Amino acid sequence: MQTRRIGAYGVLTDDAGRVLLTRSSALSDVVGTWYLPGGGVEHGEAPADTVVREVAEETGLRVAVTGVRDVVSDVLAIPARGQRLHTDRVLYDLRLLGGELRAEVSGSTDLVRWVAPDELPGLRLMPFAAAALGQPVRAPWVRPDLPPAEPAPEPSPDGAPRGQRFAAYAVATDPAGRLLLTRISPGYPGAGRWHLPGGGVDHGEQPGQGLLRELREETDQLGVLGEVIDVSSHRDPAALGPEGYPLDWHAVRVLYRVQVPEPTRPRVMDPDNSTDAAEWFSPTRIADHAITDVVQRALDALSSSR
Repeated sequence: MQTRRIGAYGVLTDDAGRVLLTRSSALSDVVGTWYLPGGGVEHGEAPADTVVREVAEETGLRVAVTGVRDVVSDVLAIPARGQRLHTDRVLYDLRLLGGELRAEVSGSTDLVRWVAPDELPGLRLMPFAAAALGQPVRAPWVRPDLPPAEPAPEPSPDGAPRGQRFAAYAVATDPAGRLLLTRISPGYPGAGRWHLPGGGVDHGEQPGQGLLRELREETDQLGVLGEVIDVSSHRDPAALGPEGYPLDWHAVRVLYRVQVPEPTRPRVMDPDNSTDAAEWFSPTRIADHAITDVVQRALDALSSSR
């Protein structure tokens, strides 16, 4: 059984260079394992809000997000449930605002403390936390005696089924400074508008890997992956699902800077999907076309980085 989850976590250090870590409790699938503080993104919640909320719940501390550190995915095999849990994780850098350090009560963590760098090798760290802290990555220990999987999320109050999606998009430019855009096909939300190349991350796929795959499928361009420049959240409680039924839709969207050093004439490799055209646009030409809010975020990010 393949399942998905989106999480947000934070790296918080003190003046002595110690990092704040939490330990998973007996309620967790990986009891006794150390994490960066954070947790699951609730339906409709922005990941940056998630990490602030989760840090307060797990540690008693108030924090502010100062930037995105990384975006990664991993798959946890849970044999007792026949489950392969794919988690997309947004990692943030944090700044301490206040509060008093204390452990979570009756939650998924049972201990919180500041950990010095020389203590890290002796801890059982979740792989994503180990990688973020420059430690060797080891497979996590998973409890063999797990309770049944949690039930599916409750529908929205209006009865519409809920859907959550993690997607990666390319802010792809060529040596001439042109931006690569794709047009949304008829029959899809936003039809006719120009969008960023990219889409949903497949199960077991890293976000950057999925983005470069989508870039090739939608535009036939080969890109060089750069840094994350934006993470946003969008909820549409009245969206339409693929079969035309109502859907309360929540999307978390990551924008990567991508360089296309040898641009060619774009072409859609698979026309039977949500993209029906792809083109290179000069900055002045974009203003004459209908664009999605994702493209606007990309333009704002590019403008602020100049």
